[in-house]
Amino acid sequence: MRVQSEIRRLVQSMNPLDDVEARHRAACLDWLRGTDDIFRREKPRTPSPHLVAYFLLRDSTDGAVLLVDHRKAGMWLPTGGHVEPGEHPAETVRREVLEELGVRAVFSPPFGERPVFLTVTETVGTPADRHTDVSLWYVLSGRRDQRLAPDPDEFRSVRWWSPAEVAAAEPGTVEPHLDRMLTRLSGAGGGRAGAVGIGG
Repeated sequence: MRVQSEIRRLVQSMNPLDDVEARHRAACLDWLRGTDDIFRREKPRTPSPHLVAYFLLRDSTDGAVLLVDHRKAGMWLPTGGHVEPGEHPAETVRREVLEELGVRAVFSPPFGERPVFLTVTETVGTPADRHTDVSLWYVLSGRRDQRLAPDPDEFRSVRWWSPAEVAAAEPGTVEPHLDRMLTRLSGAGGGRAGAVGIGG
């Protein structure tokens, strides 16, 4: 319960980017108040919703972000993974970035180990697999020339995307809330560092 209380506190401290985010932030807080179990216990969907940690490896020189062509999802996504029972999402980021990209997590200033964005989304896949992910998004410092060791079992390929390329991507080919996340990082939507956007 201590970790769940900390997650609730983090979400409460986030400022929405827009009305959509405000509605979804409220829904997330209702979910956190209404359940004692926010972690996935059984693949692929038990319980639903459950908590996920996304992390964007970002090159601050031009704002480019690393995306992976995810085999299961069939689209370009940030890296991330399910939060294990009792695990703090920042620890999930540390664990998953090693597993998925072979590098250590360097949390990006000014955000540090705080989530920047939050989305509540229905996953793609077969009806039996579909469920709701509540995803906390973190930002890690990276470089375009950084040596990576991507997990070939999970990803077809990886590449750096500029914000303009993300904005121009065909619908359904890139994580649908990523453009809004980049708006958050650019500061175009106002709000303070560490504020959350909730897609819907």
